[in-house]
Amino acid sequence: MFHTMVGWLVETIGTLGYPGIFLLMAVESSVIPFPSEVVMPPAGYLVFQGRMNPWLVVLAGGLGSLAGAYANYFGALYLGRPLLLQYGRFVGLAELKLEKTEHFFRKHGEISTFVGRLLPVIRQLISVPAGLARMNHARFAFYTALGASIWCAVLAWIGYIIGDNQQLIMQISRQATVGAIGSCLLLLGVYLYWQRKRNGN
Repeated sequence: MFHTMVGWLVETIGTLGYPGIFLLMAVESSVIPFPSEVVMPPAGYLVFQGRMNPWLVVLAGGLGSLAGAYANYFGALYLGRPLLLQYGRFVGLAELKLEKTEHFFRKHGEISTFVGRLLPVIRQLISVPAGLARMNHARFAFYTALGASIWCAVLAWIGYIIGDNQQLIMQISRQATVGAIGSCLLLLGVYLYWQRKRNGN
């Protein structure tokens, strides 16, 4: 089944081109569970075949991710807070906790957005607190696109190197995810150390 799906994705992306990558990555970046690991490697394989440009593949993937992220951002901005204030108490999320979360994101939104785009599951959800905290659009767009483009480039490179070996693609993608988590933890450690030095602690 997975082999069939990847084959379908290769043909779909090959037919629709860069708009197809944009659309699929927009879906992946929203709340719909559609992993980028099955979108970008086939695009990288098409780059290997000479049917696509690597820079445009990454650009289409990054912009698609940004579009999906903005769907979550605006959903949280206009609908999220009223719903959480009304029903949050049923899941232990009182208004005070919500305000603390918003305050944290206003203070550390840039690093949170960038790191979140590199982590599984979190990349689909990180736009929600950004919308709740009304994060500056320019900063949100920059750090979302930067993190998403890096991840798209990694996955496209995996597809370029490995080809259409689906099992190996998923194995290397999992290893890349572990590497991304480790890199993010290191980056967060450096960031927290810099914050403490900056605050004189």
